Order: sequence, then structure tokens, then C-alpha cells
Amino acid sequence: MNTHTSERPAAHSSPPKSRATELLLSPVNNKQLANLCGALDENLRQIETALDVSIARRGERFTLRGEAGQRARASEALQQFYAQAKDTLSLDDIQLGLIELLNRPVRHSASSGGPEPALLTRKTELHGRTPRQIEYLKHIQEHDITFGTGPAGTGKTYLAVASAVDAFERELVQRIVLTRPAVEAGERLGFLPGDLAQKVDPYLRPLYDALYDLMGFERVGKLFERGAIEIAPLAYMRGRTLNHAFIILDEAQNTTPEQMKMFLTRIGIGAKAVVTGDVTQIDLQRGQKSGLIEARQILREVRGIAFTEFLKEDVVRHPLVARIVSAYEAHTAAREVHAAAPDEHGEV
Repeated sequence: MNTHTSERPAAHSSPPKSRATELLLSPVNNKQLANLCGALDENLRQIETALDVSIARRGERFTLRGEAGQRARASEALQQFYAQAKDTLSLDDIQLGLIELLNRPVRHSASSGGPEPALLTRKTELHGRTPRQIEYLKHIQEHDITFGTGPAGTGKTYLAVASAVDAFERELVQRIVLTRPAVEAGERLGFLPGDLAQKVDPYLRPLYDALYDLMGFERVGKLFERGAIEIAPLAYMRGRTLNHAFIILDEAQNTTPEQMKMFLTRIGIGAKAVVTGDVTQIDLQRGQKSGLIEARQILREVRGIAFTEFLKEDVVRHPLVARIVSAYEAHTAAREVHAAAPDEHGEV
């Protein structure tokens, strides 16, 4: 594919931010152009949102406006997607492709230590899409206990479940055990019908969804019947020893220190455990310490335990999610600065 790019100042303006890049895609193929742009140019809107540029199109000629670095990335994205556009490009293709593009400069260095971990699941294209996701998968494969922490949308839970399915399919473990603390399972849900398991089932639903996606509904159902897969509230783990199992503790920021210690000491012979959580979304009662925060402090230097800390750059969701995370981080930082600033009397 031949392309031609050129830069020129935008009309009526000279600052670098308003300069424009002209991109000519060739050889011209109207079907590929239509697939690239998507219905009502939705694919172009996704690129604009993710890369903070504006895109104007006339035939095979595209005009990109924005910061120089963002224009270069948008140009690369358009060329990449045009090469893939022999077939229809779905919204998933665009959004996941943009995530990989945004992480490409550091991705190669992160994965240069060896091949990316391959996962044996129903989703054959599943792989780490950011440097820390690749690191996370390697940690899970190489360590018996792995902690994955960071904001929502970074793939902590989904990749952990995918790793569990991979280990089960390769017969490295005999069963999969998934658990979450149910912080709302007390008095605030007391009015709901059913026993404790039925009351906390909504809290376990994301784990069910990941399993169904990775193994298929029917197979997961059969494995539940056989007891090869178990999903239960964390309270049900007390007093047990889990041998030859892949165990995932999700939403671990909502464990107490006592619960975290209890969970970590359930791990038996031939078992592997992954602990995931987001310390910015703690739902414990005010003043109650998170077991996840304490565990990170206590276990950081323990050999055989790995830690992966995800950042907003690892968010693998709608392009706006990373911006939402950034906006909240900026707001929190500004509020902390304001709270620490001395008042007019010189007091903090």
C-alpha cells in the first residue's frame, strides 16, 4: 500500500497545534475505504476520540488536525486499518487496534524478553495488549501467587480467568475456584429473599460472564456440575485447603487483613492463586483497613510472589475510559493539593 503524507498550516492560524497533515491512501479501493470509515464514519470518530484529533475526508484524501504527535499516530492508525479493511472492521477491531497502537512504542521492549504468553481458550486471538498485561500473564505463568492491581478496565480479572482456563485446559490444575468478598451481604441486603449464596450472586456475576466468554455456556455448565469450577463468596473459603486448583480472589480491595490472610493460607499443593483489585474503589466501612493494601506492604519482598500494577494506559475498554480515569486522577490530585494548602491565616 502506498501512502503520501504532507503537512501544512491550517487556514487562518499558525500555532503548531492547528497544523494539518494530509494523508493519501492508495491504491484506491472504495470498498476498503468504506470499511475503514465504518457506517456513518463511526470508525473515524473512534480514532478522533482515542487520539484527540479531528479527521476530515474527501475520497481517499484525509486531513488530520491536532498536536503533531497525535497526528502522526492517527496517520499510522488510518494506514494500519486501511490495510486490514479488505473485510469489515468491527468496533472491537478499531478500539483494540487503537489500544495496541498507543502502547506500541514500549510494547516491543516489554516483550523482548521472550515470546508473549499463549492462552488456550475459546478466544484464539486473546493476548496481552499492553506491556503490563504481557508482564501480568508472564507473572501468572511463572509464579504461584500473583497480585494484579489497578483501575477498572485494565484486564486484571479477565486475564486472570483466561489464565485459569488455560491452566485447566492444559491439565496443569484439576479445578478452577473463583471468589470475591461480598461486602454488601450483611444487613444492607437482609431484605432480599434467598440464602447467602443467592444474595451475593450478583457480586459474582462478572466471574460467570468471563467464564462463559472463554469456555462457552454449555461447557461451563457441565464443569459446574462436575465440581471442576466453583464460584463462591470469600466467606465460604474459611477452613478449606485447595489443592491442584487455580484460585482467583477478585475485588480484593474489599477484604479485611484477616480475610486476606485467611485466603492466602487456603492455597494447597499444586495450586496457583491470583489476587486482583483496585485500591481506589474500596467499599469497606470508613476506617477499616484493606487487606489488599496491607498484603502489598507485607509480601512485596517475599520470593515466589509477583506484583503487577496497572496504570490508566492499560485500560482496554472504550477509548473514553482512559480519559475518565485521567480526569478523576487529576481531580483527586487537585483536591489533595487544595486540602494541603495553607489558608489565609497560614494554617493547613
